[in-house]
Amino acid sequence: MNPYHLFRFVPLSVLQTLARFVAWVIIKIPSLSIMRTVHINMALIAQALPEHQKRQLVKDIIYHQCLTSIESIKSWAMPPEWSIAQIRDVHNKDILLEGLANPNGMLAIVPHLGTWEMMNAWLNQFGAPTIMYKPVKGDITNNFVLQGRSRLNATLVPTDGSGVKAVFKTLKQAGFSIVLPDHVPEPSGGVVVPFFGVHTLTSTLASKLASKTKCALVGLSCIRRDDGQGFDIHCYKLDNAALYDRNAETATHALNQAMEHMISDHYSHYMWGYRRFKRIPTLGNPYRTDEATLKAFIQAHRSY
Repeated sequence: MNPYHLFRFVPLSVLQTLARFVAWVIIKIPSLSIMRTVHINMALIAQALPEHQKRQLVKDIIYHQCLTSIESIKSWAMPPEWSIAQIRDVHNKDILLEGLANPNGMLAIVPHLGTWEMMNAWLNQFGAPTIMYKPVKGDITNNFVLQGRSRLNATLVPTDGSGVKAVFKTLKQAGFSIVLPDHVPEPSGGVVVPFFGVHTLTSTLASKLASKTKCALVGLSCIRRDDGQGFDIHCYKLDNAALYDRNAETATHALNQAMEHMISDHYSHYMWGYRRFKRIPTLGNPYRTDEATLKAFIQAHRSY
């Protein structure tokens, strides 16, 4: 048995308590990689925030990211019905239903915001989406994640040209797909546009699919409730004409702005532990640069 399957037998409340303890330990060790990444991200995009507020924000981000990680593992270990039962409320569900009814198909825009893995099972109730899947590191972990996602109605396709063609075909047949558009792409698959005021390499996949198919674009997030009793899904109508522009920079910039709006609603729930800004043309990789160079860059590019 895959050791991850042990999570099936541990109550979610117990796992969440464990995640909170892990977050507490991480916060106590500023030298950890994840702490450094979050601090750098906040230095880049939250420059105007007072230091005491920034410290609290970092703590909240670590807290939510630890919870999201363990909740995702639990959702992979459990049958889809369990994840669906964790959803308490769906905000603006009519936006999703309208998108699914679009004759040009629908592309769900799902940033790394909240516990998106919990939402997958719920979303798969509405059809059989085509989703691009990139294997994770380690055979044991990859087999576990793949097995969890394979329980859903989704068709998993590779993150290469064949996968893109499969998603395109699904949209042309009025189906739907799900894209996490805030991954850092290879240079050939992205353009440099602002994200929270920082010009950084950004994937053009979602924008190109939208431009070619004229599919509906619906933003989705799955946010942990403040009372700890399950999760709420939030639906956003992404209908700015610029999202469909044939110019990749125009469309991708518009998509980043849409994601900023979604993230701003639940700022500390975003995965700021991800090295989103590792390809800044005028700086390089801020997570590997020296402190003096990074400080000079931030001072020269004050925006937020």
